Amino acid sequence: MTFSQKVTDNLAALRRVVARPKSSIQLALLGVLAGLVAAMLIIMFRLVVLIGQSGFVSEYDNFTQLPETERLILPILAAVFIATFAYLTGFKHYRLGIPYVIHRIKQNYGQMPIWNAVNQFVGGAIALISGFSVGREGPSVHMGAAGASVIASYLHLPFNAMRTLTGCGVAAGISASFNTPLAAVIFVMEVVLREYKVHIFVPVILASVTGAITTQFVFGSDSELALIQVVSIPPWHYPYLVVCGIVLGAVAYGFNKNLMLIIRTFKSVNMFPRLILAGIITGAIGYLVPQAMGSGMSAIDIAVSSPEQVQLLTTILIAKLLATLFALGLGIPGGIIGPVIGLGVILGSLMSYFAAFISPEVNITGTYAVLGMAGLLAATLNAPLAALMTVMELTASHSIIVPAMLVIVSAYLTALQGFGNRSIFLQQLDFQGLKYQVSPAVEALQKVGVIEEMSDKFNLLYSDDKSLIAESLDAADAQTPLIVFDDENGYRLAEYDLNLTAEESVSIRYVEMQGVTSQATLGDAFEILRDNRSGVIYVYDQLKDNDILGIIRWDDIRQILMIRNALL
Repeated sequence: MTFSQKVTDNLAALRRVVARPKSSIQLALLGVLAGLVAAMLIIMFRLVVLIGQSGFVSEYDNFTQLPETERLILPILAAVFIATFAYLTGFKHYRLGIPYVIHRIKQNYGQMPIWNAVNQFVGGAIALISGFSVGREGPSVHMGAAGASVIASYLHLPFNAMRTLTGCGVAAGISASFNTPLAAVIFVMEVVLREYKVHIFVPVILASVTGAITTQFVFGSDSELALIQVVSIPPWHYPYLVVCGIVLGAVAYGFNKNLMLIIRTFKSVNMFPRLILAGIITGAIGYLVPQAMGSGMSAIDIAVSSPEQVQLLTTILIAKLLATLFALGLGIPGGIIGPVIGLGVILGSLMSYFAAFISPEVNITGTYAVLGMAGLLAATLNAPLAALMTVMELTASHSIIVPAMLVIVSAYLTALQGFGNRSIFLQQLDFQGLKYQVSPAVEALQKVGVIEEMSDKFNLLYSDDKSLIAESLDAADAQTPLIVFDDENGYRLAEYDLNLTAEESVSIRYVEMQGVTSQATLGDAFEILRDNRSGVIYVYDQLKDNDILGIIRWDDIRQILMIRNALL
């Protein structure tokens, strides 16, 4: 056996293993590989942003050092560049960020178009370098998903495994952005995949850890929010924390509502002038309030170091809120989580001003800053558990858990039930008409690759000669189906017609067959056969001249849905 044949056989065995909805060492190792590739892409992206900013600011994300004129012109020039690049690559490739990744995972098994990822890399880097109020986690998630998708496509893995690997790329992207591997895992399960299954959970964990460790070699293990000092707060703060949570929930609702309002208002405006307008607005805000520029680190520094400057913090809060809404609403490529964290920290710091009257002897600014971030994050994204994990990892403090729970729950319930708020990602998907919902039956079947459930016991005859077909049917085992092929009709299942009267002669009945690739899932087979509730499909190998590998009957799919659905 040649080396190439061994590789081919090993890859075929790998595809069969990962086609099963079960935990496996192979899928776990693929998760590590996806995390490594995603981390390398994100390291490259972050280095581009750091090197780009170092050309005109000595401290990352601190645009207060720039002269007023440069703060005004820089975002406008960046918007022109982003729009020009998007035009040259085609605006059809300009669906970017976390909402688009959710859509591709739910509707296309996580297959990511490469030019979208290129637009995200270039546009996201330019936006962050030039001071737009966007986060780097949006590009990181998109690129992490794209990197994992490329691996799965190159190996021709079953689509159910491709979806899992894309989730691994998302986890690695979040983990590499904030150095929060546990929060990244919860984010994937709670926001992106929206399900908890052990066979998915394990590779996602490994990918997240791989992403965190890999980026730590380059950027260190310290969190960018390490400057925030968290102290334990006494229980008599808890009633006030509930009030803070209610306020944060209302702010989150207002943020989501106004962001969608801007998106709807400028829907009919061409992308080019829209991006230029975003640059003009950001430049004007940066001219007046430079602390509002960037992903939020400059604002966080001021909020934590000078909580007593209520007027300044309020000004920065309003300016950054407007800068974020118009940047994201008008289509600047970037994430929403980074700015929301910055806005939450500022809100929390402002709330600490009044909390200081409860405990004047303790500096509680840092604690309230973190709690503000957690509450706003949970209510904006509809992701309370991910927000809680983020707080725990960023602070490494057990004392923050109970206060964070109070703020997160009160903010989440206020936004959800009090105002009818929904995840900003889902609102964006609904507006863009991008599907993200799958029926329970199809969702269960999409977890299983067709090569796992197909039957490879069949006879194949390349002829439409009825006498030959009859001879093949007579010679074959009754349980072994006969597939016939001719140029006019393609592949068909041939069998004796048993629904005849005693006077009629025996005739051959043909069942039309559609084919699916060996990468397909049972969900794809179900979509083909669901209307007739009967029939057969064949599975072919796109790597071997479309050779037939096996067949799947409707009865096989129905049995899985009725008997084994709970296991999926």
